[in-house]
Amino acid sequence: MRYDIVVVGAGTAGIPCAVAAAAAGARVLLLEKAAGVGGTLHVSAAHLAGGGTRRQAARGIADSPAAHADDVARISGGTVRRDLLDLAARLAPRTIDWLEDEGIAWAPESPRIVHGHEPYGTPRTVYAQDGGLAVLAVLRRLLDEAVADGAVELRLGTRVAALPDGPGVRLEDGTEIAAPAVVLATGGIAAAPGLFEELEGVPLFSAAWPTSTGDGLRMARAAGAAVAGRGAYIPTFGGLPAEAPGGRIAFTPRPLLVAAERPPWEIYVDRRGRRFTAEDEPSIDRKERLLMERVPDLTFWTVFDSRALVQSHPVVLGWTPEELRGHAGRRAGVHTAPGLAGLAEAAGIDPVGLAATVERYNGFVAAGADPDHHRSHLPAPIAEPPFYALRNHGTTLIGFSGVDVDSELRVRRPDGSVIGGLYAAGEVLGAAATSGHAFCGGMLVTPALSFGRFLGTRLAGGGTR
Repeated sequence: MRYDIVVVGAGTAGIPCAVAAAAAGARVLLLEKAAGVGGTLHVSAAHLAGGGTRRQAARGIADSPAAHADDVARISGGTVRRDLLDLAARLAPRTIDWLEDEGIAWAPESPRIVHGHEPYGTPRTVYAQDGGLAVLAVLRRLLDEAVADGAVELRLGTRVAALPDGPGVRLEDGTEIAAPAVVLATGGIAAAPGLFEELEGVPLFSAAWPTSTGDGLRMARAAGAAVAGRGAYIPTFGGLPAEAPGGRIAFTPRPLLVAAERPPWEIYVDRRGRRFTAEDEPSIDRKERLLMERVPDLTFWTVFDSRALVQSHPVVLGWTPEELRGHAGRRAGVHTAPGLAGLAEAAGIDPVGLAATVERYNGFVAAGADPDHHRSHLPAPIAEPPFYALRNHGTTLIGFSGVDVDSELRVRRPDGSVIGGLYAAGEVLGAAATSGHAFCGGMLVTPALSFGRFLGTRLAGGGTR
């Protein structure tokens, strides 16, 4: 069988690439190592952002791709690849409108400004109530139709082992499949501890989908591709350990650590029991950077008392105070004790350091000022037993390092030359490609969908130019 395009990975970028190419008349082979499609969409909130969408216009929100790109550049401090950013911003409103045309139901309150990451200046973030699963439902239907029409051949449980010298792929069983164009859409490195720690230089605490094992990046490197985005990594600020051991982080439940969502009553301490930031710091971006700078193992605890548990709830999204009490001492990372010394022992915090920090913080509350970190929200001392500590880790859902591409998404070598017939889109590019050294809302899922569609249409209609 002859194929015009081979797409490796049936996820956020791979499915729309295959569907778009098929719609433009190409014969497509879509390969997926897992037993099902979707990848990271299974665990993603799937926030999308675009400037100049129909939904914005209908609500009187003035925006444009240029304004969106400028906002991303601002949030990233100018560290984002401007050529890829401009492409992503130009395509984003078309992608959002396309999903709406295909029947996705955006949450009624969106577009809005979301504070989970550093916020945009304009309401441009949309999402569905079911997050990534809602996006996947649309993609799966379109893929099923393309497969039924015979334009896409989908092979599940099929692992690609290497990229041979000529355009094409070599499967794990040794079969070689030639095609004028190969698109790597294999996901990121956030479930590949060795590779992640090599490229990002920090411990991996992952909430990523388990198939994000860096296959595409490994294959591309073996074929001579350059790696982009090293040194840009930044963690998501905090996540509870999963109940199963092994360094996994729970995607849900989520601790509420964004001051705009919930003014904090607790303090954050490292293993020595020392604070490292103002807990009410309004910029989540700054909190993430301080975590990287001041807590080398990216592990910290939120420490609070019984009064805070009741009066500031929810400390964890979806948990009532009674539920949190029930999890204490039973669920990984949730600790309680009648005194601070016992709490420190249970949690793994230095007891002398914790006692000194709580005493000092309580003095700040009494004085109404925090000279250490300039925290302004000082509602109550940490004094009413029993006491609680929740272990948090700087969390990874995606990696920032990835395959280097040019402005046409052609994979390139360290000297800047392109590898003929090889393209990449989605998480395999790394988050730094479209977000720089920061988290920019909607700039992961949206570019993955957009770049996948862009490549599919372009490769089907214009060959491998």
